[in-house]
Amino acid sequence: MRFGIYPGGRAGPVSARPDDRVAVDALVGELAGGRPFAVREYVHFFDAATPPDVITSLGADHGLDHLTMPDEWYAAAGRELDLVVSYLPRRADVPGWLRFLDEVVDRYGHLARCLQVTLEPNFPIPFIDGSSPGVLDALTAGVPHARAAVRRRGLDARIGFSVAEPAEWLGGDDAFWAHLSALPHRDFAAHVDYVGLGTYPDAFSPVAPGGTASLIAHALRHLRENSLPRAGIPADVPVHVAENGSPSGAHRDEQGQCDSLTDMVTTTLELAEELNITQYELFSLRDADSASLDPIGSLGLVTDAYERKPAFDVYRGLIR
Repeated sequence: MRFGIYPGGRAGPVSARPDDRVAVDALVGELAGGRPFAVREYVHFFDAATPPDVITSLGADHGLDHLTMPDEWYAAAGRELDLVVSYLPRRADVPGWLRFLDEVVDRYGHLARCLQVTLEPNFPIPFIDGSSPGVLDALTAGVPHARAAVRRRGLDARIGFSVAEPAEWLGGDDAFWAHLSALPHRDFAAHVDYVGLGTYPDAFSPVAPGGTASLIAHALRHLRENSLPRAGIPADVPVHVAENGSPSGAHRDEQGQCDSLTDMVTTTLELAEELNITQYELFSLRDADSASLDPIGSLGLVTDAYERKPAFDVYRGLIR
């Protein structure tokens, strides 16, 4: 199992403080402990109809200039860039999206170990790709396009996509998988190197102690045993836990975050061989806003001022 983390301190439009690169370097280095370690980052595609203040609120106005850290950082000390290319236009624009994918490959393809095409296109969540017009076409055209772009440049980044949560969340995602199931294998599934799962079992509603283990097990099993076969994606294509986290604020406390994190990582490890799960990435290193009452504000292992929570040592210990 390869472990990893999102090193920034932003969750959607929530971000209380700028990133501290010195602190990020030290904390990620301590977590990795000299082992290969995935670092998850995000760039976003918008269109001319997207208000500039929306782009700025997401911290997405510099995505092709730089990520959280300098370029060379992602290629050092065993770090491996897992780069998400998010599709968030106000109007459907697949041609513009494909051109943007080419730009991303030109800019970051030499650094990326994984290139994720769209972010959770199976659900219409604000600020997530499932809410964007034309997202299904963006996904199904984007995966083979990105794969061809990477190969054409002689690069070896793996191409995949991610989905959110188990099927019953927000009323289900049957239409999404039905759309993929109707595609010829050669047009889509044949180009997929991995599938990511974003799941936050106890972030948005209270869960009884110990309940997160069964919830993440359900999400992983449903994806592998039900959803992926519908899309013609075979068992030898690995699953990545692409985003997973638990808050320390809102309805939880720091000990609850530790307990939940332990349950989720341990359960993932127990299922890894059976379900071909090869990567686990935590969201996130730093709180977006430690004082926020919104659960997404306190998903970090450290506060928004980089003060360690007990969960930092818990995750480091689980990695070891």
